[in-house]
Amino acid sequence: MKIRTRLTILFTLVTATILLVFAAIIIYSAKENREREFYALLKKEAITKANLILNAEIDSKTLQDIYRNNRATLNEVEVAIYNPSFKLLYHDAVDIDVVKETKPMIDEIAKKGEIQFYQKEWQVIGTTYQFEGKKYIITAAAYDGFGYVKIYNLIETCIVVFIISILVLFMAGRFFSKQAFEPIVNMTDKAKMISATNLDLRLDTNESKDEISELASTFNEMLNRLENSFDSQKHFVSNISHELRTPLSAIIAELELSTHKERNVEEYKTVILNTLQDAKKLAKLSNSLLDLAKANYDPSEIAFKQVRIDEVLLDARQQVQKSNPNYNIAIHFENDFEDDNQISVNANEYLLKVAFVNLFENGCKFSDDKQSLVSISFEKNKIKLNFSDNGIGISTEELEYIFTPFYRGSNKTHADGNGIGLSLTKKIIQLHKGTISVSSKKNEGTTFTVQFNSL
Repeated sequence: MKIRTRLTILFTLVTATILLVFAAIIIYSAKENREREFYALLKKEAITKANLILNAEIDSKTLQDIYRNNRATLNEVEVAIYNPSFKLLYHDAVDIDVVKETKPMIDEIAKKGEIQFYQKEWQVIGTTYQFEGKKYIITAAAYDGFGYVKIYNLIETCIVVFIISILVLFMAGRFFSKQAFEPIVNMTDKAKMISATNLDLRLDTNESKDEISELASTFNEMLNRLENSFDSQKHFVSNISHELRTPLSAIIAELELSTHKERNVEEYKTVILNTLQDAKKLAKLSNSLLDLAKANYDPSEIAFKQVRIDEVLLDARQQVQKSNPNYNIAIHFENDFEDDNQISVNANEYLLKVAFVNLFENGCKFSDDKQSLVSISFEKNKIKLNFSDNGIGISTEELEYIFTPFYRGSNKTHADGNGIGLSLTKKIIQLHKGTISVSSKKNEGTTFTVQFNSL
């Protein structure tokens, strides 16, 4: 069942319940008022006839004739007058006698002063009446036909109004729910049109800033992220295909040329060395891609522990210099630290070492002297690392692109690379809730500044 239909039914049921309660209260109040008013009327009729009999001394037969004549067309009140000794002084119709008075009933009326009860559908009232110092017991009974007709008419009216109201409420609820959900229906229709081939489409938003508009804005933001993700994926696949194709093509070309004719041992060695060099590039590229994938994991899936920055730097330097013995890397402390917490961070040791290795290699390979210096300083629960070199530098126009995956600037001819290192480094630093920035001057050198929160 659709939400629109469910809301319409729920709205109708809730309103119907309120109407039923309201109608029940009205009918109950009307019944109570009818009963109370009719008992008051019976009492007046009883006292009036008692006055006519006892005070005006009107002939009993005359009153009885009037009662019988009126009874044929009206719901005439039947009155009986007794003395406290249960002696009947007057009765409108002894042969009818709706009340069927008894001695215990007369005694109860004398004791309580007044009683009210039903005799089948007839209402009966018993009351005392004082005349010339003597107490009399009067009973009066009648059927309130007119009052019951009014109640029945009221019930019928309530039923008709209730049914009409429910129909009107259902139609109104249907209409207003349709109006309320119209933007959602439009959003659904528009969303069905969005696919991987047209992620540039967006949902319409209005200026009311209501919940529907917020939902559309949130959905559009999600589409922006998806579009960026798809674009990045396409860009990534395109670049990685190119990066992988180059060393593979070189390896295949070298091997094919070596099979075309017989060669001497030195020539075969040259082919093997060239192929090995290309294979190493391919292996390095594969490792970089794996590290990039790890850096894109959900932080909750990566193991973090307390590590010392200086120890990770030393391991990174050892790894770089083992692969490149001609690289010279220096580590310098600008100020002293008081305890291990001041130089420790919550990090994944492997990924952090990958980031430092990339920064060391980047500094060394673009410097003629193959040197890189990292200076460490501490300030207000912060660890600051400056990776500096005296290399060829980076132009101002290219600085904003150097962290883009597979981007290689104009200095790509100076050293080999695949454009993954710096983008991977930035992702790792951000994964560790750190920051990285760069400053550079052409032909003077480059400095990468990295900051972490210490423990």
